[in-house]
Amino acid sequence: MAKSDYRYCGDGQQPKHPQPSAWNKPEPYKPDPELVRAVNLSIYLQRPLLLEGEAGCGKSRLAYAVAYELGLPLFVWSVRSSSKAAEGLYQYDAILRLHDVQIAKHGEKSGPRDPSQPTDYRKFGALGDAFSLKNYPGVVLIDEIDKADLDFPNDLLSVLEPPRQFLIAETGEPVTATHPPIVIITSNKEKGNLPAPFLRRCVYHYIRFPEDSGSLEAIIRLHLQDSVEKRKLETEQDLIAKAAKLFLKIRRTGIAKPPSTSELLDWVRCLLGFEGQPWPAGQLPEEPNATLPYLEVLYKLRTDRERLAPSP
Repeated sequence: MAKSDYRYCGDGQQPKHPQPSAWNKPEPYKPDPELVRAVNLSIYLQRPLLLEGEAGCGKSRLAYAVAYELGLPLFVWSVRSSSKAAEGLYQYDAILRLHDVQIAKHGEKSGPRDPSQPTDYRKFGALGDAFSLKNYPGVVLIDEIDKADLDFPNDLLSVLEPPRQFLIAETGEPVTATHPPIVIITSNKEKGNLPAPFLRRCVYHYIRFPEDSGSLEAIIRLHLQDSVEKRKLETEQDLIAKAAKLFLKIRRTGIAKPPSTSELLDWVRCLLGFEGQPWPAGQLPEEPNATLPYLEVLYKLRTDRERLAPSP
C-alpha cells in the first residue's frame, strides 16, 4: 500500500488488519476537521506536519492517535537541548566495540555481540527505524523540536526530503526509506520561530483550544469513558456541564498561564471522586473565585492564584 493510500479520519477506530508492530493502544483524541485535513495534507504531500499550540493541548498525542487509527508503528523522538539531528538516524557505540575487542583477546565472549560485525554496535533512532520499514510506512513523532539549537531543524531537511536516505559511516550501510514516514513535529516556540527553510517544507497547523463548553464536555467524556469515573459520566451530567462552562471562564479571566486540556481532565477527575463522592454541582461557583474546589490543579502561578484571593 502506498503512503498516499493512508487517510486519517479522526474516528479513533483501528483497521481490522493493522501492520506488524503497529501502535495498539487506543488514544482518546477528538480532532477538529481542520486538524484532520492538515494530517491528510501532510500524508498526501509527504511533508512533515508541524504542530503548534499552548502546552497541554494535545500536540504530541496526535501522533499516537494517527498511528493507532492507521494501524502503523510509532517511533517517538523526544528532543532535548543537547539533541543533534544525527541521533534520530542512528548511534554507533565505538567504545563498546573496543571494549568487546579487548575482552575477545582474552578469550572471553561479549554476549550476543561480535566485534568483527560493526552492525552489532549501531542502533537506529526514530527516523532510522522508520526508514528501515520495507512494506509500510511508520509514524514518527519529533517532540518539542524547538528545545534543540537552531541548526537542528535545518539539519533534518536532507533526510526528510527525497531521496530520504543516509549513510552509516561506521558500517558503510546506505539506508533509504522505501516508504516515506508520516512525520509529526511539535513546537512550543521556546526559542522563537523555527528557520524559514524548514518552515517552507512543512504543513503547518495551530491547535486552538475549544471555545465552547460543548466541545469540552465531549473531550471529558472521551477521555474518562474507560476510567473509574465512567459510571459517573451520566449521573453527574450537571456537574460536568457546569465545570466545563466555569473552566472556560477561568481561561478568559486574563491569567498569565491559562489551564489547558490536561488541567481540565485532572480537575474533572477530582470533582468526580477525590473526596470519595462527586462534588455537588450546586456548590460550584458561577464565576471564578476563591471558593473554587481544587485550585491547585488549575492555577500554576502564585500571581494567578492571588488574583482570586489576594494576600492580606
